[in-house]
Amino acid sequence: MFHGRVRELAFLDELYRSPRPELFVLYGRRRVGKTELLQQFTSGRRAVYFLAAQVREKDNLRAFRDALAASLEDGAAASVEFPDWGAALSYCAEKSRQERLVIILDEFPYLCESTRGLTSQLQRFWDTRGKHSHLMLVLCGSQVSFMENEVLAERSPLFGRRTAQRRLEPLHPQACLEFFPTWKLEDRVLAYAVLGGMPAYLRRFDSTKPLLENIARECLRPEGYLFDEVQFLLRSELTQPATYNSILAALARGADKVGDIALSVGIDSPTANKYLSVLRDLRLVDREVPLTDPDPLRSRKGTYRIADRFLAFHFRHIQPHVSLIHAGRGPRVLEESVIPDLPRLFDEARVDFILSHLSSDAGSLIGDELVEIGRFQGLFVRAVARTRRGAAVAAIVVPGDKQSLVALENELAEIRVAMGNQITKLVYGISSNPRHPVQVERVPEGELL
Repeated sequence: MFHGRVRELAFLDELYRSPRPELFVLYGRRRVGKTELLQQFTSGRRAVYFLAAQVREKDNLRAFRDALAASLEDGAAASVEFPDWGAALSYCAEKSRQERLVIILDEFPYLCESTRGLTSQLQRFWDTRGKHSHLMLVLCGSQVSFMENEVLAERSPLFGRRTAQRRLEPLHPQACLEFFPTWKLEDRVLAYAVLGGMPAYLRRFDSTKPLLENIARECLRPEGYLFDEVQFLLRSELTQPATYNSILAALARGADKVGDIALSVGIDSPTANKYLSVLRDLRLVDREVPLTDPDPLRSRKGTYRIADRFLAFHFRHIQPHVSLIHAGRGPRVLEESVIPDLPRLFDEARVDFILSHLSSDAGSLIGDELVEIGRFQGLFVRAVARTRRGAAVAAIVVPGDKQSLVALENELAEIRVAMGNQITKLVYGISSNPRHPVQVERVPEGELL
């Protein structure tokens, strides 16, 4: 089933209905759902979807010709031999004279590998024929660095030709719950805590079977779909993934400062900074500076964390136990490593749900837009935000054992010192209703909770 992506589909529909030719660049890491989104969009529309392969140029051109003939039911196209991609796309431009035609070139980096100067060919085509046609041309790719540097960057021949672009991100937390309609809400949240928002990962878990059985089957045995997934991802984006692996492992162990990460990996801090910068560009790692810091640009309080939930799970529970898993001891890893960590996984996922609510819905509850949102490392206060008028918002989670509220008072005092005395307090919890998983209550003025 297709879940989420309502805004993305609406935008694609807007481009489709535009009276102008459109050159749209869609990219994002592998498994994020680009192909599924494009196939959902083209369903019932006049479109040619072509998935490039790592073969020679002639083979891709012939495969494109066959896709063109099949999609348009054009017998004449089946006998055409295109000499290059400029000729192939000119043929498509001719076919779009009377009616909008969508052409999708998926895994565009593979085409560039087999065809030297392909971006220059596309530039010439677009300048001479494409921008006068009724085409909607979509270039799609999973190699994020390639798409940003070779297609969108200023040095690219295609610079200035694209009419729109979108980096497709993982699904928001609430959309992930829809993949498991038969599970209780706690297990749905834990599934998100393990898998994050990657649609291809979420589809691998079978909601007719228990959560722990899915983790054991897909993650904790060598044949599992997700067992080697992180290594495939890193090898597709990085030429020498060994040091990146070590840095991510250090982050998973709790090292969050550059010096600590460098010491754990055995490199110097400038080198660690370089590697962390690449991981941040790929959005696999975040650097977070507390909103309570008075000078965030020069802050020394910035910490690093793995931004992707499954990446964090992999380096906590799969990578350290690879030998055991290969030896068939996945059940032991599940029992001794994963199950004891479920409370922490649930808590981390809950913070993600809180941050998502703050960014999308909390403004209407508060009566002002939130312009800055960030995590807060407190026992009670788990996130803070700043409104457009400069007031502070504290997102509070009340522990089930009702520990002393002195900690909460101290945390709020720290926020007041940094952000001012006016604090709106929101108390968050996870409900039992999958349609409205986030419970939130605004604390009346003058009350602590």
